[in-house]
Amino acid sequence: MSTQPVSTDAAAVKAADRAHVFHSWSAQGLIDPFVVAGAEGSYFWDHDGNRHLDFSSQLVNTNIGHQHPKVVAAIQEQAARLCTIAPGFAVDVRSEAARLIAGRTPGDLDRIFFTNGGAEAVENAVRMARLHTGRPKVLSAYRSYHGATAAAINLTGDPRRWPSDTASAGVVRFWGPFRYRSPFHAETEEQECERALRHLEDTIVFEGPGTIAAVILETVPGTAGIMVPPPGYLPGVRALCDRYGIVLILDEVMAGFGRTGRWFAADHFGVVPDLLTFAKGVNSGYVPLGGVAISAEIAATFEERPYPGGLTYSGHPLACASAVATINAMAEEGIVENAARVGEDVLGPGLRELAERHPSVGDVRGLGVFWAVELVRDRRTREPLVPYAATGEANAPMAAVTATIKAAGVWPFVNMNRVHVVPPCTITEAEAKAGLAALDEALTVADRYAA
Repeated sequence: MSTQPVSTDAAAVKAADRAHVFHSWSAQGLIDPFVVAGAEGSYFWDHDGNRHLDFSSQLVNTNIGHQHPKVVAAIQEQAARLCTIAPGFAVDVRSEAARLIAGRTPGDLDRIFFTNGGAEAVENAVRMARLHTGRPKVLSAYRSYHGATAAAINLTGDPRRWPSDTASAGVVRFWGPFRYRSPFHAETEEQECERALRHLEDTIVFEGPGTIAAVILETVPGTAGIMVPPPGYLPGVRALCDRYGIVLILDEVMAGFGRTGRWFAADHFGVVPDLLTFAKGVNSGYVPLGGVAISAEIAATFEERPYPGGLTYSGHPLACASAVATINAMAEEGIVENAARVGEDVLGPGLRELAERHPSVGDVRGLGVFWAVELVRDRRTREPLVPYAATGEANAPMAAVTATIKAAGVWPFVNMNRVHVVPPCTITEAEAKAGLAALDEALTVADRYAA
């Protein structure tokens, strides 16, 4: 373990931040950013050495943990050899990253288009689908998040879309399955699956199959609530897409690279999409990287027809070097298997035990190191602890829960009425139990608001 820095520079860092940094998704005058001095493994700390257990993996992306020595060394070595080169050149580290990714994606997704992140991956996957089919529309779910760029934010289902929604982007939304808050009044997982598929097919038929280029789904929706689809749903969507000649895009930006205890969440369901988007865990965000894994059929569309898209930093050598090191380390160190084991042996049982003791817990769901705890005021009615998209005083109960977890030295991922338990895939059993203990304490605060 490296020595944590003890510095008096925190005030200067904070002052410069507040004077010059414009933060995303924030009212600039209402935020108070935590000043980070360093990080390692499952922890990060401030300039006074106060540590936080990172139960958020930052933005659910540091799958391999902070400062993994093999990844850091790979970036340093690549920087000494070749910092950058245009995407039109063939270079060893880019080729190797593509080979390693293609070797782990399901089916024949053997061609890799590199981007700088997940939103750009979604943008390009949608563009490929539209060009491949010659159709304009894309179907996406209400409970979803696909990124903040132009097409991606219009595809998104959550409230962050609202200020940027042009209502003219060729997007049609539908309801995906979510048994706990079923829009289909289902009483069983089987009913939820059957009715959700019928609803999707009705949407396709009434929109006109010949106008629909793609259906895009997060394999396991992340920010929207970690809603694991019921058995049979994703194979059913695959069958509908095949029936109507529609491209199936699976968004694995958050769920991919070990997060669910498999290399890709699609592996749990035996489904092969036509396009698969990735980012985040491919190199834990050490250098920005994302991409699209492309099927043989869609790749063939652009064999002699130029693909009208590209990025200056597509397949950046430093990013690709970090991806190669990340994937190799995950394989050599059994990190994907660790995520599965911690989820099955610690997080799943631990969260279910908390649910039994805390009346504020309405539902617990997840896979691997990808879990959500849904908080409610009333288990019978399932009224959320705070209203949908609550802000200000209406969000006070969740603000209190969040503050309690942080005070216990754990950094949570909180969205609406949920606490997401999404630590690094490298987390130890002891660290996972420490995080659950902090959540236990915070749930006593939530219980004060529950019936």
